[in-house]
Parts: sequence; structure tokens; C-alpha cells
Amino acid sequence: MSQHLWNAVDDYFNGLLVEEDAALRGAAEESEAAGLPPHQVAPNQGKLLHLLARIQGARSVLEIGTLGGYSTIWLARALPEGGRLITLEADPHHAAVAAANIAAAEVGHLVDLRVGKAVDTLPVLADEGVAPFDLVFIDADKPSNPEYLRWALRLTRPGSVIIGDNVVRDGAVTDPASADPRVQGVRSFTELIAEHPRLTATTLQTVGAKGYDGFTLALVTE
Repeated sequence: MSQHLWNAVDDYFNGLLVEEDAALRGAAEESEAAGLPPHQVAPNQGKLLHLLARIQGARSVLEIGTLGGYSTIWLARALPEGGRLITLEADPHHAAVAAANIAAAEVGHLVDLRVGKAVDTLPVLADEGVAPFDLVFIDADKPSNPEYLRWALRLTRPGSVIIGDNVVRDGAVTDPASADPRVQGVRSFTELIAEHPRLTATTLQTVGAKGYDGFTLALVTE
């Protein structure tokens, strides 16, 4: 198996099943042109987020980690009229690019983009009383994943869905002695989910245009 084959398979299914329009392609292109790291989800992964939000019937979504707004657009398009997506981005440059991409996709009326470190803005959300969120997508700095999970649990309800991206790390997640803080952040995140009485979850490994990785899907229970 090779990256070339993974790309070809993604291209085949994306060509048939994933409606990546000019606004989504533009968001990816503008992010690259602005020098943002190529960490946004792949088109089929964006469509998966969109479908999960629709299946969930989500009216309120929290995204931790905006980057250039690519996944934000997919999620916002899943919301009904009157829905709301709050997305948190630490880097002001990334946030400016995302804001332009979100506006170009004509979903700005659904999106509330907050700039600042999520560990600082999450307590503000709690104080504002905007919770509970129906779906939380965690796709930011991995060392902080355990803290993001704790806040996600405070800001959700029974029946809410929490998704954690990039949790396999090319398989490095299996190494308990890893010196990579991103790997240790994901391991702690996973262990917290495993032991938490309010969560039931699974993780899927993925291969494709974004390489070898995976995501965790958790349901908040009663």
C-alpha cells in the first residue's frame, strides 16, 4: 500500500460523493497562499464532519482550532437556519484568513470566530451561557487535548458528540515512551475518555490524502 494509491482512492470517491465547491477549494487555496500549515481536514473528512453534524441534528457546534476555516465551512453548512457555530483560533493571522474564507462561503451569519488561546476562551464561553453544544470538534494543539476534553464535557449535554482529530499520529500513539508532547497529549486524551463515566467512544484509523492518522468519536451519555 502506498500514498499514491491512497490518493487515487480518495480522488475516486471524492469525485463521486464529495461536493467540494469553489468556496471550499478557495478556502484551501487561500490558506496555502497565506502560508498556513496544511493541517486542514481532507475533503472527504470535511464531508464526514458535515454528515455527522446533520445526523446529530446539531444546532450548536463548537470547533476548537479554526486554521483557515475549511472544516468550519463544512460544519456551518450542516446547520439549520438559526444554528450557531463558535470556532476558536489562537493565531490572529490564521483567524484573519479564516474570516475571509468563511465570508466568501457565505456562512458568516452562522459562525462566531473567537481569537485567542482556547484555554482562555473556553472559560468565557462557560460564563456566557452559550452551552450546551450538540457537537464539539477538537482539532488544535494536541498537548492541550486533555484540557479541551474537560471543557468539552462542561459545555455539552447527554447526547452530544465530541470528535477528536489526528489521534493516531502515524501510529506513534502506541508508544508510551514517546518524547513527542503531541503523542502524549493524544494518549492522555484517550485515557481520559476511556475512564470517564459519561463517555462512550471509539477510534478509527484512516489512510488517504492526509496520510495515516485517525479520529476519535465520543458520545456524552447520561
